Amino acid sequence: MNPADLARALVILSLLCAPARALESGQPFPVAVQVDAAAPIGEMKPIWSFFGCDEPNYATMKDGRRLLAELGGLKPGGVYFRAHNLLCTGDGTPAPKWGSTNAYTLDPKVEPVYDWTILDRIFDTYLAHGVRPYAQIGFMPEALSVRPEPYQHEWRPGLSYDVIGTGWSYPPKDYARWAELVYRWVSHCVARYGRDEVERWYWEVWNEPNGASYWHGTPEEFYKLHDYAVDAVRRALPTARVGGPDVAGSGGAFMRGFLAHCAGGTNYATGRRGTPTDFLSFHAKGQPAFVDGHVRLGISAQLSGMAEGFSIIASVPELRDRPIVIGESDPDGCAACLGRQLGYRPGTMYSSYTAASFAREYALADLYKVNLRGALTWAFEFEDQAYFAGQRVLATNGIDLPVMNVFRMLSRMSGQRLGTRSSAEIPLDVIMHDGVRGQADVAALSSLDGSRLCVLLWHYHDDDVPGPDARVALRVSHFKGGKGARLTEYRIDQSHSNAYAEWVRMGSPAQPDGAAYARLVKAGGLEAVPETAQRLSVDGETAAVDLVLPRQAVSLLVIE
Repeated sequence: MNPADLARALVILSLLCAPARALESGQPFPVAVQVDAAAPIGEMKPIWSFFGCDEPNYATMKDGRRLLAELGGLKPGGVYFRAHNLLCTGDGTPAPKWGSTNAYTLDPKVEPVYDWTILDRIFDTYLAHGVRPYAQIGFMPEALSVRPEPYQHEWRPGLSYDVIGTGWSYPPKDYARWAELVYRWVSHCVARYGRDEVERWYWEVWNEPNGASYWHGTPEEFYKLHDYAVDAVRRALPTARVGGPDVAGSGGAFMRGFLAHCAGGTNYATGRRGTPTDFLSFHAKGQPAFVDGHVRLGISAQLSGMAEGFSIIASVPELRDRPIVIGESDPDGCAACLGRQLGYRPGTMYSSYTAASFAREYALADLYKVNLRGALTWAFEFEDQAYFAGQRVLATNGIDLPVMNVFRMLSRMSGQRLGTRSSAEIPLDVIMHDGVRGQADVAALSSLDGSRLCVLLWHYHDDDVPGPDARVALRVSHFKGGKGARLTEYRIDQSHSNAYAEWVRMGSPAQPDGAAYARLVKAGGLEAVPETAQRLSVDGETAAVDLVLPRQAVSLLVIE
């Protein structure tokens, strides 16, 4: 090794050892982040712009409408929303993991009655707030189910998932009537919203047909359900975007069988070869635990699940280039559930996890050379619950949680992703295998769009325990902004963009009064750090910013 390489290796080694020394001393540890503004590595696709929840009827309620407006405002017309239970029988009253629209019933002569009133109200609300449907075709109306009773489940937090698979989760007793329901629904949407609008939606069938809770039929019965539904969608709108199957996890053998059926099997509805497929979808979830008195998240489980899903799709030549939507992509598997292991949700741990995981999703898509279109965050809101009650949500009682501000940060990033390195970044293969259990993951994702350069920084660890700050030295090479460039830093930490921390500082009031509520709403917004603007220095084609990033914090630096 020559002297220059030896010196460089010693510098890298000292940076890797710095977090351990800092933990012992309590002092910030140094992190070097390098961005090359002349090294684009791929499009900064808005994969973050997909959201969803179990309870479709919340969308039309007061806080649901407010939150939809916030989501739609991130990228008007480019945000998509997926919801379960859109075809379930009932009066539209929501409950945890439940919703209904009463779209299909039977009259006294046992003839179908189609009623789009509640469905229209839901989709009208989406579109009025800049959000488009990721339309899930499901679940089974009571009058069509082969086993309708009991129909609506009585699940509540603490109960097993085993109780949710009631009459809505079964195959139809008549596939022709199932197809006619789908055909009439899509035809109605085209008439109501226009062909050009509905062509922009996603249509997919069911949810997690490989799981024990959501589908009580065989794989072949699901293929049949899927084929009849997709054929009905395409008969109503030949240019509709159709896909699926939104399996739990990567789908394993079920997903392989489904892909083989779509690529070359006999279509149950048409008798022809294969099933139209415009996009493919699977789910990826983390694995939290409560260990030694604190929450420990499992980012490795989510990322390794994504990798397996990408690998399965990439192995099918006929389908490997199809757009992929990770139809549920979250740190854990149940938004409505409560528990000690889920205590990460209201604070900044959820924020830093989200930033770190989205960056790795781009990297995984690059690695597997797949067309990742979206990673859908399965979190919305629960109406009229206690403040910061503990569900996995983006907002509580109209107050945004810190994680919502990560999406506000991501919405400011566009153009091309840039080559970015950090001396404290956990390598992709290591984080997939081991998670972030030793040194913290302090890393960055950057983008350039014209003269606007964005750097998203995070300081993440799987364990929700105190740790030293990171002293970040950011350097941007081939920077063309000149000395007239200006810097804005947006921050999520204990003092910025954090309504939960503000609520705790207030004494965690069960019913905040008007002034306190206004403070919480303001604290829930994305906050800039004015003093950071003075920290940008430019020397030739190198821009430099130095800042301190606390544990579980996220920053977005915008240089323009």
